[in-house]
Amino acid sequence: MTETLSKHEKNLAAIIHASTFSKYFIPFGNFLLPLILWTANKKDHSFVDQNGKRALNFQISLLLYSVILGIFTVPFVIGIIPEIFHLADFNFANFNEFNGLNFDFQSFHLGKLLWPLGVAGAAQLGLFLVNIVYTILATIRTSEGLDFQYPISIPFIK
Repeated sequence: MTETLSKHEKNLAAIIHASTFSKYFIPFGNFLLPLILWTANKKDHSFVDQNGKRALNFQISLLLYSVILGIFTVPFVIGIIPEIFHLADFNFANFNEFNGLNFDFQSFHLGKLLWPLGVAGAAQLGLFLVNIVYTILATIRTSEGLDFQYPISIPFIK
């Protein structure tokens, strides 16, 4: 930044970034705490305003990516359920043989279910790691007074 930043501005911007980790203790803390800190201080400090927007945009973007990933995973899971339990071959005329108690667990094919869940789980793990790494980097860089841009953030708040 071209202007001289006070230690208070640097610390406040770093706290906004670090406060996104509050989601592990408070539900939606990754949105609430940075939002409160940002709105309370955005008019006084432009550096804090800029970093508050970036932190919130990054958290909203990660939530959006997780929801989209979940939406794409659900049809695979729902579509594989009939194959897992062989419901396509189920004959209602022989319902007494099925009766729920004598279910044949040998016919349960878990392997086909693991592919979409494994891919979705790996992608969610990747989003988790991106969140941890880039939030720590943002906290460190802003505490030094440097400008930090999150890599996969969508600018919802301008």
